[in-house]
Amino acid sequence: MNSQLSAERQSKDGGRRSFTRPLMLVVGVIIMAAAIFAWAVPARSATIPTISISSVLSDQTVTVQAQNFPANQNFIVTMGPMGTQGVNGYVVATTNSGVGGSFSATYNVPAELKGSERIAIRLQTSHAYPYYAYNWFWNNTTGGTGGVPGYTGVPTFSIVSVEAGKTVTIQTDNFPPNQTFAVTMGAMGTQGINGIVVGTLNSGVGGVLKATFNIPAQLQTAYQVAIRAQTAHSAPFFAYNWFYNNTTSTGTPGTGGQPAPTPQPVPPPPPVYTGTPTFTVCAVVQNTSVTIKTKDFPPNQTFQVTMGAFGTQGIGGYQVGTINSGTGGELTATFNVPSQLAGAGRIAIRAQTGQAYPFFAYNWFYNTTATVCP
Repeated sequence: MNSQLSAERQSKDGGRRSFTRPLMLVVGVIIMAAAIFAWAVPARSATIPTISISSVLSDQTVTVQAQNFPANQNFIVTMGPMGTQGVNGYVVATTNSGVGGSFSATYNVPAELKGSERIAIRLQTSHAYPYYAYNWFWNNTTGGTGGVPGYTGVPTFSIVSVEAGKTVTIQTDNFPPNQTFAVTMGAMGTQGINGIVVGTLNSGVGGVLKATFNIPAQLQTAYQVAIRAQTAHSAPFFAYNWFYNNTTSTGTPGTGGQPAPTPQPVPPPPPVYTGTPTFTVCAVVQNTSVTIKTKDFPPNQTFQVTMGAFGTQGIGGYQVGTINSGTGGELTATFNVPSQLAGAGRIAIRAQTGQAYPFFAYNWFYNTTATVCP
């Protein structure tokens, strides 16, 4: 999202100020100049990278076919035990995606995994918010996935068209043959898990299929809708996507998966943070401390708090403490004014996380003893 930062209004009044006037000024400044926090989001590819298994040479190599990869990215390739999705696995190579899109690559099976029945493989960039794709394979020359002989792909589907509040048409890609998928729809962010059943899809010979489903009455006015196709096995094939509930919607390429070795109960999706964190200055003890009150802070984040000269927004300022946002929302914290800023008329204060694309916020206050919050 774009950062929206309110302008800091500057007073040019000179002379002495009574206690009442600075207090009124602080109140006015807080109302008019409360800083807006933002989460700087990197530009992302509109596609979702996936990999399918092309061939396996038992205990020696696996060849993957990449699809929809972003261009000019270095992907670290790892393998690990089945069920790990390759997370924290053995590094076997680094692959540059070049011009992006589709490509084929072959990787050696690490010595630590030779003899394994099934192996997970993952390609992931090293960004704070990485691109990644993962899959798994039978460690034998004949291949096959999920009890379907010869099938080694990742099922996905894309959104072809939407008739607002009425129907959505999807097109599958690389669906396994002879499988019955239950199709569900739900609120955006749920991936269609435990959604409203809107029909079934029999994959027949597999591969590419097209199907249209009615939008259920409960979701006909929803702005965005999640849709999912999943088999009824204890370790199911599944694919999911979402669409804007308007006639011009075209959605995204979608995401899919294959049977896991030990299926686990599906947890409810975590809450999605969508707010705009801010804070106000509640109290000041001249040259000594400032108390702030946060609003709509994201949960489980550590904010570094800095103070600096007025006009700097606290960037590169003196570190005065940290805030752990815990469950998020409203928090109150007091910080000491650093000695380097004692005597300053106005002071900037900033709270910022340490990610490559951080949450951040800033404000400023008159360095005059006053209490504003009730």
